[in-house]
Amino acid sequence: MKLLLIPFLVAGTLLAKDVKWETNLAAAQARARKEHKVIFMDVWTEWCGWCIKLQRDTFPSPQAQEALAKVVPLSLKTQFKDGSPTADKGIEQTYKVEGFPALFILDENGKVLSQQPGYLPAAPFAEWINKSASSKK
Repeated sequence: MKLLLIPFLVAGTLLAKDVKWETNLAAAQARARKEHKVIFMDVWTEWCGWCIKLQRDTFPSPQAQEALAKVVPLSLKTQFKDGSPTADKGIEQTYKVEGFPALFILDENGKVLSQQPGYLPAAPFAEWINKSASSKK
């Protein structure tokens, strides 16, 4: 039963607060152009405990929410719980993902400006996002 709740917890976390998450790279790029922002891309899998912790604990924090408002947040799940690929599996190869979660700051064209492998607690996450978001200006 607990395994069935994970997708709902993750989806609920992504919808938490006022931050609007994108789930498609092209949509995130269009929004980034329109809003003159960089893209924060979270590449994750259903089987990754650190990915779920990031979404459950870090993203909903007030610090992270404030930082995420300065970027276009993009969530791309690339593998299901059993390791089978999602439609976004190609992102792993495109961005040379070697572990999960894989966190990226992209420009509106999808070029990597910064990347951070692994889990970050709220304060370091917000600091990284704020630094990355301000460096584009």
